[in-house]
Amino acid sequence: MINCLIIDDEQAAIDIIEAYIQNVPYFTLIGTTTKPIEGLTIVNDKKIDLIFLDIQMPNITGVEFMKAINGKCKVIFTTAYDKYAMDGFELEVIDYLLKPVPFARFLKAAQKAKDIIEINTVHNPSFSTALDFIVVQGDSKGKLIKIEINDIDYIEGMRNYVAIHCGDKKILSLMNMKDLEANLSKQKFIRVHKSFIVPIANIAGIDGNCLTLKRNSKTPIIIGSAYKQSFLEIIKSKMINY
Repeated sequence: MINCLIIDDEQAAIDIIEAYIQNVPYFTLIGTTTKPIEGLTIVNDKKIDLIFLDIQMPNITGVEFMKAINGKCKVIFTTAYDKYAMDGFELEVIDYLLKPVPFARFLKAAQKAKDIIEINTVHNPSFSTALDFIVVQGDSKGKLIKIEINDIDYIEGMRNYVAIHCGDKKILSLMNMKDLEANLSKQKFIRVHKSFIVPIANIAGIDGNCLTLKRNSKTPIIIGSAYKQSFLEIIKSKMINY
């Protein structure tokens, strides 16, 4: 089966492609989203083989999205504009579907995707779609910043911003903690306070209501009472019983 994701800022367009996918026996729909940044998280958290991707979207275009995932998934562009065809060719998309997309044309693209992905799997059985980075909006509109997951020491809420601490760098992003938390892998990050999210792999230990970090060890991270129980449950699941 080929795991599919639909990313389009118009729900009506998503509904059409979703209905088409349900009629293709070798496709499985894993998710849909109208937010391309959320799409990056889905690609990071789940095994996605093929993305049906709109081009003209707010905050990040389909072309920018495809460059960000750097070949992790195969892509079929779905757009109302033919002026991006050259971009699609240069980025080696599987196909370029113009809206409104007829079902017969969709089937042709689907078969082409099946052939390419099956060949890719045979020649590269370890093919993986997991991402090891996130893309966030910067401290000004239209500015996007790519951050490697392994570089993040901790994330701090600062009113209308979040500060993502990476070694001696502090990257400011114009968003709130709730939205960022929703777009982070729950297997890799945990919120321990209304103002702090930490990578689980960077936790060195617990001292009372504070935790210490392997990196940025001089920064005290307080464990908030509202988050303490869920945090301790995760920590206990990692403990070795003697």
